[in-house]
Amino acid sequence: MRYTRLGSTGLQVSALSLGCMSFGDPTRGKHDWTLDLDASRSIIRKALDAGINFLDTANTYSDGSSEEIVGQALRDLGTRRDDVVIATKVFSRMRPGPNGAGLSRRAILAEMDNSLRRLQVDHVDLYQIHRWDYETPIEETLEALHDVVKAGKARYIGASSMYAWQFSKALHLADLHGWTRFVSMQNHYNLLHREEEREMLPLCADEGIGVIPWSPLARGRLTRPWDSATARSETDEFGKTLYGEEDRVITERVLEVAERRGVAPASVALAWVLRNPAVTAPIIGVSRAEQLDALLAGVDLTLDDEDAAYLEAAYVPHAPVGFK
Repeated sequence: MRYTRLGSTGLQVSALSLGCMSFGDPTRGKHDWTLDLDASRSIIRKALDAGINFLDTANTYSDGSSEEIVGQALRDLGTRRDDVVIATKVFSRMRPGPNGAGLSRRAILAEMDNSLRRLQVDHVDLYQIHRWDYETPIEETLEALHDVVKAGKARYIGASSMYAWQFSKALHLADLHGWTRFVSMQNHYNLLHREEEREMLPLCADEGIGVIPWSPLARGRLTRPWDSATARSETDEFGKTLYGEEDRVITERVLEVAERRGVAPASVALAWVLRNPAVTAPIIGVSRAEQLDALLAGVDLTLDDEDAAYLEAAYVPHAPVGFK
């Protein structure tokens, strides 16, 4: 495993981040395909053994049980707190009624403490806003996040999918008021969705922001024949909104390049994302420990310009998806 700094910070993270959305009590939240503690622990163990030190979860994943499983698994494995970089997120609804979601000062301070309790730690390394909150002034959100950092409950703060103008505004306001600045952007970027290349990735490169893309394998679309399905793809309503039939040809080309190179399609798709110098650490999600092998191989796979151009040539522009 190779390591790199997260943006312009001194924090060193592995070139892959283990996404923890797959971990959680299947009876809680919206997904019945999540993995229980035992299955999750085996994946986390293999990831740590391979040198992955960066784990990404969220308060909303499986109604908080993803954080619970991550925290318990790390304890069970005897992992030293200083050996892992733990990231989580805040924004999505955690309970019904007023003040049960969003990025108000009240929500951020309460959800930070709830996440720490579930994770069984006294701080997280990266605390991220999961989306832009149109109902809360961004100044309120930024000052609350600044206070979370100053209280020692988070070391850094990050953001996730939004428009580039929104992210730019947040960076400017933080600088203007002397508040803690976002150091990372977790956005939607893969061979089937490259809209972030227009504005967000250049902005991040210019501002020294680390980029940790979600869904680098396009919800698994880039790892298997287009018409095949998995338990997750059959029930993932959000995932069904992300890609369409016009993207089929790119998946076919990924499989073709993979066969020619003698590697797994997942390795090719991930290697393409890692070719972009703006990208720090794609967030990978797996449901079986053996799936990590192809992803780890993708870190060391180099695609030449000819292969990359072939994969990119069939791209069809998309409307922004995953946020609004």
